[in-house]
Amino acid sequence: MQLITVHVKNFKSIDDSDPVKIDTVTCLVGKNESGKTAFLQAVQKLSPVEGTNGNFDIMDYPRKGFTKYKQIHEKTPADVVSAKFELSKEEISKIESALGKNVIKSGSVTVTKNYKNTRSWGIQTDEKAAVQFILATSELLDDVKKQAANIETLDEFKVLLEKNKEQNGANTLLASINSRFPKGLNEFIINEFLIKFIPKFVYFDDYCTMKGRISIPFLKTRRDQNQPDESDRTFLALLSLSDNKLEDFESVTNYERLKAELEAASISISDQVFEYWTQNKQLEVEFDISQANPSDPPPLNNGPILHVRIKNNRHRVTVPFDERSRGFIWFFSFFAYFSQIERSDADLILLLDEPGLNLHAKAQGDFLRFIDERLAPKHQVIYTTHSPFMINPNALTSVRTVQDVDEKGTKISEDILRNDQDTIFPLQAALGYDLAQTLFIGPNCLLVEGPSDLIYLKILSEAAISHGKNGLDPRWVVTPVGGADKVSTFVSLLGANELNIAVLIDISERDKQRIKNLKGNHFLGNKNLINIGEITGAKDADIEDMFEPQFYLNLVNGAYPKELSQKLTLKSFTNQNPRIVKRIEEYFKLQAISGGHFNHYLPAVFLLNEQSDLLKKIDAATIDRAAALFQKVNALLPK
Repeated sequence: MQLITVHVKNFKSIDDSDPVKIDTVTCLVGKNESGKTAFLQAVQKLSPVEGTNGNFDIMDYPRKGFTKYKQIHEKTPADVVSAKFELSKEEISKIESALGKNVIKSGSVTVTKNYKNTRSWGIQTDEKAAVQFILATSELLDDVKKQAANIETLDEFKVLLEKNKEQNGANTLLASINSRFPKGLNEFIINEFLIKFIPKFVYFDDYCTMKGRISIPFLKTRRDQNQPDESDRTFLALLSLSDNKLEDFESVTNYERLKAELEAASISISDQVFEYWTQNKQLEVEFDISQANPSDPPPLNNGPILHVRIKNNRHRVTVPFDERSRGFIWFFSFFAYFSQIERSDADLILLLDEPGLNLHAKAQGDFLRFIDERLAPKHQVIYTTHSPFMINPNALTSVRTVQDVDEKGTKISEDILRNDQDTIFPLQAALGYDLAQTLFIGPNCLLVEGPSDLIYLKILSEAAISHGKNGLDPRWVVTPVGGADKVSTFVSLLGANELNIAVLIDISERDKQRIKNLKGNHFLGNKNLINIGEITGAKDADIEDMFEPQFYLNLVNGAYPKELSQKLTLKSFTNQNPRIVKRIEEYFKLQAISGGHFNHYLPAVFLLNEQSDLLKKIDAATIDRAAALFQKVNALLPK
């Protein structure tokens, strides 16, 4: 079963999350305390793995409505989480093999769980198909089969069998149907198939990291009492890799055998870890076992103690596992946990709460690669973050923003335009960081002021090419530098690395000195500085002026549908500034729209998201301007 959407209500900070579309890998981005963790915790309880708490507690009901809800809880328990799944072809085939072709009318299955911790299922079935399947394999006389040919439900079929129970096989068949379907066809499919098909949710957070020393008797007691914490479960997962049980460690008489098996497990998982951990390849994980020291604090003063240590081959020393960096501890612990999961045939969905929170930016990139290469091919993954380095800039359509909205609670959306700046900052930063990584890779760098310029150049290039005109040569690496005031610095930085550099810059009166300074930079040729005004023919121009004014206003209308009381047209402005952006900025300020601030980035993102519709609406004059720009820029490439 593939998870399609999740809807959480009435849980902690979440009054109503709205339905959240789930992809193979789904990233939830939001500020601290926005409700990301609450969402994962609610989802996990829908179908928890064995040994984890899957029950909702009434105390998790949102406080502002708790008093009123407590009075109706027993009779009308509130729903908490509802998920829509899609059955696979194989799963549908198994159901049809037992109940008949087309007995499942739709592959969609809805599962809902409430505060009474009961699950309800929504499925669409065709009882007539089941009746015909049963008929085809029965020994009923032909006249009874003929009467049953148009029966629509099992209840109608049972009535017919009751009337004809003296007929050969009718009574036996009736008893079989009553025994097999005591609560109906849907309930049978749920109990016999769907409960087995539904994936289990595995939740992993920072509390799941493994300890450096473990008391074997203490852990055994907690396990036997079914009270292991998340850290204990991670160690038990590691232990399973060596095919040992806790009982094997109650005595150290077989020390050499145990040591050998633990070393084998450590080598196996270390090899996997360092395939993705690129921060320090000189580390190894070592295991040892000793008798407890009575003077140590409990529970480490009792029984054999297992030691997990990290050896640094560069410095030739070992230290306890939990004295290493928290980033490495988390990384290793997750690998131990996941390696045990991989050995299971269970259908799992992984819920990762702030994975790699303590990892360096590059290590977070390593973990993203691990998600794509090792997790996603087998499991759906939902993870939360507020780090730009944990966002794949090539998969922004799988990002969902999480925002705690006044009076509404946590809201989760796939529309990144409808969020505050703090919420979408990691998205913007991720895009900028990804672009920055290309700076020293491409020998030909086209510097632009910001990410909006990059988006417009990409879209205009596609539009020009689709009309048989010049597009931007793919040899150019387009690099936003974060503002016109940073252009000169980047020119010097990249020029020192002997790269071919061109600059595309907006032009206004105040930019004259900046342009003069750029022309004086010996790393930049006179022809390698292109201002938009050269293309549009205007004295002052921004890249937005490449478009016809009303087309750009349509982008603004699309980016601000709730904030604008009426759609912008050219008649909306009294200011006749030739730069359309300046007219809009003044209008937003005067009308106090969006706090009086116009965000240039949002119309560009709207164009990017809606490009399938908007590309064909770009007019011929804009295409011609774009083609002229690309011809000028491409001429700066080495022959």
